Amino acid sequence: MLITQECCFSRIHSFALVFTGRKKMSQKEMKEAFVSHLNGTTVLEITQGLCFPAFCILCRGLLIIFSQHMCSFSHTWKTGFFIDFVVLIVPMVATLTIWASFILLELLTVLIFGAGLFYQIYRRRTCYARVPFQKILEKFLNISVESEYIPAISCFRVITSAFTAIAILAVDFPLFPRRFAKTELYGTGAMDFGVGGFVFGTAMVCLEIRRRKYMEGSKLCYFTNSLYSVWPLVFLGIGRLAIVKSIGYQEHLTEYGVHWNFFFTIIVVKLVTPLLLITFPLNKSWIIALSIIVLYQLALDFTPLKRLILYGTDGNGTRVGLLNANREGIISTLGYVAIHMAGVQIGLYVHKNRSHIKDLIKVACCLLLAAISLFISLYVVQVNVEAVSRRMANLAFCIWIVASSLILLSSLLLGDVILSFAKFLIKGALVPCSWKLIQSPATNKKHSESLVRETERREPSLCLITALNRKQLIFFLLSNITTGLINLMVDTLHSSTLWALFVVNLYMFSNCFIVYVLYLQDKTIKFW
Repeated sequence: MLITQECCFSRIHSFALVFTGRKKMSQKEMKEAFVSHLNGTTVLEITQGLCFPAFCILCRGLLIIFSQHMCSFSHTWKTGFFIDFVVLIVPMVATLTIWASFILLELLTVLIFGAGLFYQIYRRRTCYARVPFQKILEKFLNISVESEYIPAISCFRVITSAFTAIAILAVDFPLFPRRFAKTELYGTGAMDFGVGGFVFGTAMVCLEIRRRKYMEGSKLCYFTNSLYSVWPLVFLGIGRLAIVKSIGYQEHLTEYGVHWNFFFTIIVVKLVTPLLLITFPLNKSWIIALSIIVLYQLALDFTPLKRLILYGTDGNGTRVGLLNANREGIISTLGYVAIHMAGVQIGLYVHKNRSHIKDLIKVACCLLLAAISLFISLYVVQVNVEAVSRRMANLAFCIWIVASSLILLSSLLLGDVILSFAKFLIKGALVPCSWKLIQSPATNKKHSESLVRETERREPSLCLITALNRKQLIFFLLSNITTGLINLMVDTLHSSTLWALFVVNLYMFSNCFIVYVLYLQDKTIKFW
């Protein structure tokens, strides 16, 4: 059942009237009620919403190429930030608020706009102007690309970060659809994907993948370094807990529990996964992920574990004792460990050395087929086993997170291919955070390397995507801090649509601008 904004206000108002004469409902209690007891939306709607920013990123690249070719566009840091913010962030804010009911229409609009831009670029191509399309395509499929990182993974991490940042503030305003908020027990809410997507995106760029030689030395030394790397998260988790409790900030109790928060979940994941990667081969991560989540689901079905999560040790919902107080957060980490291991396997697969465009297309198609297979599996599991539950991070939840992540990643990879084709048609076209085109296989290696260096010298590095990717933790902390401050200063429950839009957009503009400036100044806020 989808809960409309009007129904939510009626429910809160009625709830408040019940307490009239006995106890007046506090602002904190009203805000907690506003984000509680929700059932989510359909998997299809969330999948459509995930594809939308991927298409926006493609349109952003095509727009940059078109403007460079037609208008001799001057790409300064100000214009770069403005384009990225307007094309990427503003549409995401609108999709999660006022345009939430028109996601399919938005997708079609962006696709038509992108197709129009691509057609204009093809008509005005400066390379192979008199060559038939089939011949151009053959040449394109055989060229090579070079990049320090996979642009699609960077975009994936930025989309999940930006989406989470928007949602954690917008959810407190009436204009945010209640069906997108976190679900109470069963269901798929858009915000439920944010947490799982963050874990999956982090796993794809983990140290074990980027520096595999790092694991070839002493296993004890490797684990000690992994252990040392989590202490800042311990500091942040305890700090958040202390601040939330001291100021009486509203909390959704069944999300993680009384004391637990997302930082503690990440700490457990970062402590457990290195032990697993030491014990088992890196390329068998998918087996570990599948084993963990299947055994966990069996425990939920055939042991008292599910009853413990839902009702505590006494069966009456007690919160006495550390385990009872934080049972959702502690036990659900098993699901997030499985998601992380699945992300490691996907990251390992995507990072394999494949330089040719045709090989990268095969990767994107394989990921897309895997996603479709997982969605079919999700349907079977929900019908025969159990529905998706964020609260328990059960089998269905993990399948849904991985399938949705693969849909987003494959969309970004295919978008990169289309953008590379557009760059292939326009001589000197440069787009930040995209593959660099280098010589065909027939070209000697020395000359290819020299072309790469020349491209890197000329390519603009002014890019909000790269900034948010490189400063993800800073952006996440900044978003949490500013969300808390805004909630303390603004009566979000009774804000008008126009005022709420202004606040959310200003909040995102400020956070993105600060991170962008830190990136330009090459400033790193790191104390470990």
